[in-house]
Amino acid sequence: MTASTERAPFPSEGGGWKQILWSIVGLVALVGILVASAVYTLPALMTDWQIHGTARVAEDGRVSDAKCTSKIIFHICNATIGLQTPKGPIEHRVNYVFTDFHVGNYNVSVMADPAHPELATTDLGLNQLWNRTITLLVGAGAIVAIILGAIVGAVRRRRRTAEAAA
Repeated sequence: MTASTERAPFPSEGGGWKQILWSIVGLVALVGILVASAVYTLPALMTDWQIHGTARVAEDGRVSDAKCTSKIIFHICNATIGLQTPKGPIEHRVNYVFTDFHVGNYNVSVMADPAHPELATTDLGLNQLWNRTITLLVGAGAIVAIILGAIVGAVRRRRRTAEAAA
């Protein structure tokens, strides 16, 4: 005599506590990525949009701690920019995220608006301005869509479970 046990092809609609926990962890991670992209890439992007038409090469500018990492076509570049201004020296970090088919090193120069030298950037940042903007919008939009999709799916699943129980 054999006992037949059938298993459902999909996990239960209600989901166990482990599934709920992993869903929450995933959503928190996605929100963290969204916040990190806003904190690290948005300030430099906004600064570059402010000065993109008036920026000139800053002869006394210097770039230090510059590093780019590439993952297929995605590039993440970080650098510290230093510049002597009439109000004194300034130094700040920039972070660029963009897509490109570039292989090798990037050479950069410090760029600044003569009227606002405190808003210094690099020629790489200005040359990739539209690319960086589109990359941020598409990436953030995809993350927001995933978060909203997960929340809508959870609400629908909860409704179906409540309706089935009633």
